[in-house]
Amino acid sequence: MYAAALPAIAAVLGAASGACMGWAGAQSVRRARAARARAPDGGRAKGGAQASACLSYLEGLSRRLALRATRPVLPVGALRGARARFEEQVGKAGLGGTVSAQACCEGAVRLAAAGAAAGALLGCAASNELAVAGCVAGGIAGATAPARAVRGARLQRAHALERSMSEMLEVVALGVRSGLSFDRSLQLYTGHFDDGLARECAAAQRSWEAGLATRQDALRALAQGYDNPLFSRTVSAIIRSLRFGTSLGEVLEQSAEQARAARKAQVEERVAKAPVKMMIPTGTLILPAMLLLVLGPVLLELMEGM
Repeated sequence: MYAAALPAIAAVLGAASGACMGWAGAQSVRRARAARARAPDGGRAKGGAQASACLSYLEGLSRRLALRATRPVLPVGALRGARARFEEQVGKAGLGGTVSAQACCEGAVRLAAAGAAAGALLGCAASNELAVAGCVAGGIAGATAPARAVRGARLQRAHALERSMSEMLEVVALGVRSGLSFDRSLQLYTGHFDDGLARECAAAQRSWEAGLATRQDALRALAQGYDNPLFSRTVSAIIRSLRFGTSLGEVLEQSAEQARAARKAQVEERVAKAPVKMMIPTGTLILPAMLLLVLGPVLLELMEGM
């Protein structure tokens, strides 16, 4: 009787595991789309709802610290090295105007205390050993949450640049080849595209047109705001071409070609990593059901024969 029912049980387990994987994938896609819609430059899509919640908390904490609406936990001058690293990461993540380095350090300390308390409370329900382990794990998770959220926003911002950089260079090169100046060609791009790179290029152009910075300084600041060496080299080549009067169209076309090649290589690398990442759900959800379906009747027959 058990041998006859075993294939049906295995089929049900396989169907349930497949349904769980499909539901998890659909939820991940929906969360990613919702986070991308909330973030103007897609910076919060990386890391899902937890990273978005952490960044929202850091933004609120930054405002409260700036308005002196809350008392800092850390003394003045503490964790200078961590603040310097956070300041660099926040700038490259495009959060310089909303999240401060001080708020990241304060948030790490407060979230570490909250995580340790929550882990200890959950562990107390089982045993003292689990309470200690939960306290340590919660403290570590809370302390590293701001760094992980900012790093995820920085990586997502870099990925958004990879998608938009070749388009920007091609449009500007087309304008330059048509006889337009660099400023007018850049306006051609910013006026017809509405992504994060277009908005930041428009802001940089407004800054040098208003006399707040020179064009070279504004372009360098734009490149420093992204964690992308190719974009930095492209901006440096544009500045040299504008300064010395060399052919700007050739520089832009070569840079666009390099950007497309780099984008293609990175997409191929991510596609190659996908089968490796799928081994974990395959091994934990599908493989046990298949082994039960194939080896179960054999084992039952051996047990009945013994």
